[in-house]
Amino acid sequence: MKASELFFPTLREVPTEAEIVSHQLLLRAGFIRKTTAGVYTYLPLGYRVIRKIMQIVREEMDRAGGQEILMPIIQPKELWEQSGRWAVYGDEMFRVKDRHDHYFALGPTHEEIITSLVNDDVHSYRDLPLLLYQMQNKYRDEIRPRFGLMRGREFIMKDLYSFDLDEAGIDVSYRKMYEAYRRIYERLNLKFRVVEADSGAIGGNESHEFMVLAENGECLIVYCDNCHYAANVEKAECTAPDATAQSEAMALEKIHTPGQRTIKDLVDFLGMTEQKQVKTLLYQADDEIVAAVVRGDRELNEIKFKNILNCTDLSMADEAAVRAQCGAGFGSLGPVGLNFKVYVDYEVVAMQNFVCGANEDDYHYRNVNMERDFVPEAICDLRCAVAGDKCPSCGEPLKTARGIEVGHIFKLGTKYSDAMHAVYLDQNGKEQLVVMGCYGIGISRTMAAAVEQNFDENGIIWPIPIAPYQVIIVPVNANRPEQMEAAAKLYQELSSRGMEVIVDDRDERAGVKFKDADLIGIPVRITIGPRSLQENKAEVKKRWEKQSSLVDLEAVTDAVISIIKGSN
Repeated sequence: MKASELFFPTLREVPTEAEIVSHQLLLRAGFIRKTTAGVYTYLPLGYRVIRKIMQIVREEMDRAGGQEILMPIIQPKELWEQSGRWAVYGDEMFRVKDRHDHYFALGPTHEEIITSLVNDDVHSYRDLPLLLYQMQNKYRDEIRPRFGLMRGREFIMKDLYSFDLDEAGIDVSYRKMYEAYRRIYERLNLKFRVVEADSGAIGGNESHEFMVLAENGECLIVYCDNCHYAANVEKAECTAPDATAQSEAMALEKIHTPGQRTIKDLVDFLGMTEQKQVKTLLYQADDEIVAAVVRGDRELNEIKFKNILNCTDLSMADEAAVRAQCGAGFGSLGPVGLNFKVYVDYEVVAMQNFVCGANEDDYHYRNVNMERDFVPEAICDLRCAVAGDKCPSCGEPLKTARGIEVGHIFKLGTKYSDAMHAVYLDQNGKEQLVVMGCYGIGISRTMAAAVEQNFDENGIIWPIPIAPYQVIIVPVNANRPEQMEAAAKLYQELSSRGMEVIVDDRDERAGVKFKDADLIGIPVRITIGPRSLQENKAEVKKRWEKQSSLVDLEAVTDAVISIIKGSN
């Protein structure tokens, strides 16, 4: 491909709308262009990367026994009503109405469609197991699309669904996909971790996320180097503290704390550490207000709390409603005498003589002790795990890292087959529910995550398996016939050996060509200049290294192929 014929409109300035590295560089390097908020066009370089990711995914899905199909984007409301999700999925669903007043959804996911499909055509145990997958666009009406391809309203996804006879069968399918996903991200040359995860709105009783590690990743994960336990912080288990010697319970004391509303305020006012205080947080859980109590230096894990309550909606309670029932506002609340169900984190059980709000503005209790002063509805794991916590598997200290979720696998069980009556006849002619799994990969998100993990001050550094082109040949002066002839010869040699090559034949200064080559992230650059040609040599530079090497022209092709093959 000649650079003069390639559509890659690069930008020298960082677009003001781009907040993170991948968004900035994909725009600047001419890989994507914004159509509207959260919706992007993939330009030639970008779509080449997308296609390479898709091909690796396709090969591994086929290797694991998957069969590719293509389902509709427009999904009838009736199917979503069967599953019960039309009313509860939320405002993220794009809902449209046709001229006949029939409602449809623009598919955010495809559990309903695939379950209906299999239910219509699978009738016997002999038809199972099945692994069916597709790669296509999904649509979610994000309230605030941001970060380019990371959180868009239209995105490309691979979703596979497994259908099995029983739990033993889903275990096999799940393991197949787990290993297939590992192979995919290994082949993409990305650093990643597999972590335990919450299933969220999709449902199911077991799930894992595949996280590409990146300093700017939106997800926090905890992991253990000793036993290889890893989990998204939303899912990570926090163990109950070890038993300690109990001190004498002191008399409950109500103290005046004018204007002290935060844990930090009380640290300064009372001279008591955060670890000697608890914070009481009130939430609206569907139609009920409930309280969560955690140690003063901890953060409540809302995902855990929602799962414990088994509610559909969970949000901070309205302060006016709380004040109407408690007589106090946020910052003065506590579990003693509170007229709501109180859920207490494990750590609070081990605390003695602690401080909490007195449910009266500008007052707190000191020397509070659970059981004597209040009885909780339940004691449970409510907090977010942090570095240094004990690993729930082996007890060693946990570490933290940031990551970008690029893949998620779920055991759905019979959630959808039960709701939509997807059954098969077993060997005895008896109806049984199909057992399902769901396995997604964000194709476009993986492209962005690869950039977040692989860049420097000059631009993108593509992993070789997904680079849009593997080699770029840069004649320093396109008007010098001897340089262009040498470039053309190398182009033919490399192309005939299966390499994907760009020749930068533009009538531009060498510095412009070098900057563009670095910006778009081509793995290997071959520079042909007057000095090197005098010695019958070319300059070969790996994108991820600062220094280049002078290589005899006759040896350049083999040297480049060795770099490309050796780095795959």
